[in-house]
Amino acid sequence: MEAIKFKGTTILGVKIGKKVAIGGDGQVTLGDTIFKATAHKVRRLYEGQVIAGFAGATADAFTLFEKFEEKLKKYKGNLMRAAVELAKEWRTDKFLRRLEAMIIAGNANHLLVISGTGDLIEPDHNIAAIGSGGPYAKAAAMVLVKDKKKNPKEIVSEALKIAAEICIYTNNNTVIEEI
Repeated sequence: MEAIKFKGTTILGVKIGKKVAIGGDGQVTLGDTIFKATAHKVRRLYEGQVIAGFAGATADAFTLFEKFEEKLKKYKGNLMRAAVELAKEWRTDKFLRRLEAMIIAGNANHLLVISGTGDLIEPDHNIAAIGSGGPYAKAAAMVLVKDKKKNPKEIVSEALKIAAEICIYTNNNTVIEEI
């Protein structure tokens, strides 16, 4: 018998100029049941200078957040350096490489996707999305970003609402942080 897995989430990051917003929905799904509707998958790190959101196994993501926070402290908030070092450690460490999660992280200078395969990607168009609803949120954000009157937080909010209308693993209980 296969173990029931937690699945589904939507995390979206949008960066315009020096402003960045990252948001996520609150749904945690266990099998075909909504296990929790108000999870917080986005938070501020390094004295509020970095925002990060996760998709994947919750315990794995918390472990990675702790590691990422350590790297940010070690490199004095240098997001790119901390992300490179986290990706290297995540890829090569016997324990960490088994963790099943992805992270979107951003500050005024960068928006990044960090994965356990050692990938560190600065996305085209300064739009990044992960999780089951990620493709829907990203598509919506790509259209919304063309409206030059909207700021990153507004774009993330609207795109997450659209994703929640399409993806059964995404809900409207969102948390959005911005810098």
